Amino acid sequence: MQGLYPDCRMAEDKRISTVGIVGLGLVGLALTRRLLAAGFECVGYDLQLDACERFVQAGGRLATSPLTLARSTRTFIMAVLKTSDVVKVVEGPQGLLSGGVPEAIIDCSTGDPDMLTALAARLLTHGVQLIEAPLSGSSAQIAAGEATLLLGGDAQAIASQAKVLDAISLRRFHVGGTGMGARAKLATNLVIGLNRAALAEGMVFAEKMGIAPMQFLELVLATPARSDAALAKGAMMARDEFAPQSRITQHLKDVDLMLDLAHAAGQAMPLSEIHATLMRKALAAGDGELDNAAIIRQIRRERDPKAFE
Repeated sequence: MQGLYPDCRMAEDKRISTVGIVGLGLVGLALTRRLLAAGFECVGYDLQLDACERFVQAGGRLATSPLTLARSTRTFIMAVLKTSDVVKVVEGPQGLLSGGVPEAIIDCSTGDPDMLTALAARLLTHGVQLIEAPLSGSSAQIAAGEATLLLGGDAQAIASQAKVLDAISLRRFHVGGTGMGARAKLATNLVIGLNRAALAEGMVFAEKMGIAPMQFLELVLATPARSDAALAKGAMMARDEFAPQSRITQHLKDVDLMLDLAHAAGQAMPLSEIHATLMRKALAAGDGELDNAAIIRQIRRERDPKAFE
């Protein structure tokens, strides 16, 4: 394991502490592997049986509820889909607060900044610090320590969790108080998602003109059209291989949040509106659980609805 994660601060003798993880999907499992490699013990909770099985196979220990998880540790990581899920896990019946007073809750999901700000204020009345730590990068990049943490919250609280954050990634920015981590993640995700959609459209366009997808990708990577989206997702698009590292349905959730925030601020989002429409069509066609690189399938379907029948 040490060879896979050379930038982690490895424990010399034994696991140095325990971290609770709620949400054991793609991101939660990648975080688990980072933390285990750094010497932490991981106790996790998820409603999905297959996610729990993968977590145990990786070396984690299961809790039967957030309440029992709260009795195992005082530091928790959230890797769930929505902020409403974070609120339910923390404050709901049998939630984390029912099992004691956590030291810190680190939210690695892409969330609603206003809901997170309100949650942080409520938690502070219990003496609990909420640290936003959404990650910019796919689950594969997270597992390799190559994702960037966009931190929001109190600077001293963040410093107190340095060992956990170091294990996740040494690439990080503290962008401000609670809510700012989510805002930064949504803004960067907007650019990444549109880069990915533009790459998909360009690849289909090139293919229609007689340029093979892999050849087109080589051209993109050798020209100013190069992007991290092309590096991360180009080969998947060219090969029609879409085992999920992050899913279309997850990115649509993020884009819907972007559109809501932009609407409230009076900003037009013409490109993101089109992107959201493409993803909704992809979900309707059954591609929602594929990697978000599969947006290329919807680009192809735009002129040929029977392309994948």
